[in-house]
Amino acid sequence: MVLENLFKPVPGARPKAACEIRPEGVVAARSGKKPGERVVAFAPLPEGAIAPGLKVPNLADARAVGTALKAALGEIEPRTKEVTLVVPDAAARVLLLDFDELPAKRQEALPVVRFRLRKMVPFDVETAAVSYQAMAEKNGQMNVLVTVMPADVLEEYESAVRDAGYEPGAVLPSTLAAAATVSGGSPTLMVNRSGASVTTAVTQGDEMLLHRSMDLPAEPQAREEEMAQAVITALAWYEDTLSRLPATMYYAGPGGASAAAQARWVALVDPALKLVDLSQAEQASAMTSIPPGITAGVTGALAAP
Repeated sequence: MVLENLFKPVPGARPKAACEIRPEGVVAARSGKKPGERVVAFAPLPEGAIAPGLKVPNLADARAVGTALKAALGEIEPRTKEVTLVVPDAAARVLLLDFDELPAKRQEALPVVRFRLRKMVPFDVETAAVSYQAMAEKNGQMNVLVTVMPADVLEEYESAVRDAGYEPGAVLPSTLAAAATVSGGSPTLMVNRSGASVTTAVTQGDEMLLHRSMDLPAEPQAREEEMAQAVITALAWYEDTLSRLPATMYYAGPGGASAAAQARWVALVDPALKLVDLSQAEQASAMTSIPPGITAGVTGALAAP
């Protein structure tokens, strides 16, 4: 299942617990007793345990993933067995499409969306999980955020959660989940690095204006250069579209913003660029030691509507 409304979930519809499967491990969280508080746990994965992509297997070491899911979710002790599952961006495709019109009824709109996707993604659209959300209507066209995920890849992730004793009540790609951590109506540039991929995104209020994911090369120097190019491209889009540059870039990824600020790719972009963590550690009550920079997905998945 993929949530239809990503930015404004129906009150009470989204599970009160979430978990994200990342290359570093499984991050789990549930709402705490205080407003905005998150109880967070982390269980590490061995290197290479997951290989996110559009083909199975994504879970190269399914046993290790299952063990990590049980450990992380068991530690936060969700009140129910239903959780929001956050998957790597590389396991799905997120697109921003324009439609002249789209039927108001979901059962009538989905075939229209699937038809547009047929030549845009390299897998079977008819069996894939498809979710959409109308963003805004501009110049006579409706801007629609579409998420599509291969059926067998989705089943692989959902099965891992079920085998661990929980039920995936909703599924969200990492950056879409993390976007909910940003409040306010000002444009926001986000960079979400996970394993061998990076996603750049721009949001404004309840709209996703830009979402681009790309794979990174294995060679360290080439990877830093590709990271820089991805961010430079996003900054150029931001300036061209919004007629200004952002004062701050929100970052999610291993090490958090403090580590990223020392990375070569930042120096290649702009060493003076201000980086801020996409999820704030002080909002979470960690039950285990949590590596910095990797909680944005679960905290965003728990964001109140």
